[in-house]
Amino acid sequence: MLTQVAIIGAGPAGLLLGQLLSRAGIDNVIIEHRSLDHVLSRIRAGVLEQGMVDLLREAGVADRLGREGLVHDGVGLAFGGALHRVDLKALTGGNTVTVYGQTEVTQDLVAAREALGRPTLYEAEDVALHDIDSECPRVTFRIGGEARELRCDVIAGCDGFHGISRRAIPESALTCFERVYPFGWLGLLVDRPPAAHELVYAHHERGFALCSMRSAERSRYYVQVPQDERVEAWSDEAFFAELRRRLPAEVAAAVVDGPSIEKSIAPLRSFVAEPMRFGRLFLAGDAAHIVPPTGAKGLNLAASDIRYLHDALREHFLDHSQAGLNGYSARALARVWKAERFSWWMTGLLHRFPERNAFEQRMQQAELDYLFSSQAAMAAMAENYVGLPY
Repeated sequence: MLTQVAIIGAGPAGLLLGQLLSRAGIDNVIIEHRSLDHVLSRIRAGVLEQGMVDLLREAGVADRLGREGLVHDGVGLAFGGALHRVDLKALTGGNTVTVYGQTEVTQDLVAAREALGRPTLYEAEDVALHDIDSECPRVTFRIGGEARELRCDVIAGCDGFHGISRRAIPESALTCFERVYPFGWLGLLVDRPPAAHELVYAHHERGFALCSMRSAERSRYYVQVPQDERVEAWSDEAFFAELRRRLPAEVAAAVVDGPSIEKSIAPLRSFVAEPMRFGRLFLAGDAAHIVPPTGAKGLNLAASDIRYLHDALREHFLDHSQAGLNGYSARALARVWKAERFSWWMTGLLHRFPERNAFEQRMQQAELDYLFSSQAAMAAMAENYVGLPY
């Protein structure tokens, strides 16, 4: 098999890159080791920055997003028993965020790819990358026991933190930066209306909590738990009781219980691998970086990587210029590190860190107090939350 771009991974990053390349007339094949059903069933967050919404429109996959997405002009922060609001739209000159689940984004991208008739090879086993530092890289894999080989000009590694793409780069060629946090998020998905019409982030002495949503009828709630906590230890009743303890009274009263349709614990880490290119292999999304979910940046960072990589590939194939490919890693990492900083700051601001002493706890409280006493501080938070420009 021959193609111009081999895309490893059929998550949102790989699918979005494939959609943009296909619309530009650049041939591409996606290779995914999971089944289509598994890809479509993965439940992830879905707070989309303005830039990502615009990019999905450019890709021609925003019709349902426009009908069903929930546009949020602000976000709530709760501490000291009181709820405060950050007016994102007013503080950023009109920018907003849109709540639209990552599962929905994936479904829209899969449908668009099928409509274009572009190939996605699911349930690929023993995927391996070869000759990535040459001008003729290859991908080998097996489907249904049959050995196959895909020859290409460029490989895009969009297969996540645990995928094979980053591991194909020699360790000596990568520098990795990591912070693992001493807690996780216990999340519960329930088919009940949200407790508030905007997201509410809560700082509490018992730990962080978040009231989020996937739609007007489906809510997603989180509470901070120790790193070694087990999801089996939490009944739905225990979860909702703990959630309410950490929320201001008016928000807690609006939480509607219901049987969970999904419950899991997500560990928190910050991670960056530099550079995001080795030879003809280009990393994008979680393959290159991870952020704690506090700042809602994971999916959005993947989208900005794809924006930069798509631009670079267009220059390469259509304009016969190497400038974009040569500058991709530096361009993407400049935005990655700013998002890492914001997610790290939000995590430090809102969570309870067991190792913090009394002085550090007071500094955390002072930071929260300052945020809502300074228009400049709130504007800086709002600018980062809605997403820095590409």
